[in-house]
Amino acid sequence: MTPLLVFRRAAIAEAVTWGLLLFGMFLKHVTHTTELAVRVFGMLHGVVFIAFCLITLLVAVDQKWSRGRLVLGLASAVPPFATVAFDRYAERRGLLDDHWHTSPQTNETAAEHVVCWLLRHRVAAIASLGAAVAVLTTGALLVGPPAG
Repeated sequence: MTPLLVFRRAAIAEAVTWGLLLFGMFLKHVTHTTELAVRVFGMLHGVVFIAFCLITLLVAVDQKWSRGRLVLGLASAVPPFATVAFDRYAERRGLLDDHWHTSPQTNETAAEHVVCWLLRHRVAAIASLGAAVAVLTTGALLVGPPAG
């Protein structure tokens, strides 16, 4: 899977879960029918939000985005559906290659070395992403919901 495909799937998943959360909020606050959808879709969105941010960080390091572009990519997860717009922006600007940079280059940062290693060890990368999402989600649950 290419950086473009991985990022696009994460961006779409984040946007879809935003939509589901908004639907849950509609059910709770407008129709007053159920609060369950907000709990379920809110949790799902939180997990996908964290995964999107981690994938954005991985892609940004691999594709050598500037700090500003990284911040813009991360910020796109906050407004509903903005991740899809950022994905299109990144593709139009050539920020998403059709290959990963798995070989260490000269003058690489420590982050680039870690990303290269993860990309050469895909199973470890997937396990690390899953573990990071689990740890960050647990931390977010301990802190509490954004509005409460």
